[in-house]
Amino acid sequence: MAKRRRTPEERLKFNVRKQTEALEDFAAYENDWSDLLLLWYRLKKEETPLDVYRACAFFINKEYESKAGSLSLLYKTSVRCNEEMPYVSKETAFDVLNYRYRMYAKVLEISGY
Repeated sequence: MAKRRRTPEERLKFNVRKQTEALEDFAAYENDWSDLLLLWYRLKKEETPLDVYRACAFFINKEYESKAGSLSLLYKTSVRCNEEMPYVSKETAFDVLNYRYRMYAKVLEISGY
């Protein structure tokens, strides 16, 4: 029995669904890390820098839902950071996460979100 090929519309729907799922997973993942980064600052009894706090709040408050394209932009930034960043050890985890959220804040600021 031959397999039926997908129509262009079916392929588009499939690709959009996959991309939507990837962005939803990314948002959930970053929401968890936002909470942890803010917790780290509280445990260290340090003030959270405003740019880092802004990026964390963007995920925690789900501001990306009202700002079209912002989540895709942050996803691309995350992929780029992961490719360019060195290996993350226990000793450098806080600094790497902090740097990533500073990059998110910078990208959001430059893009007008």
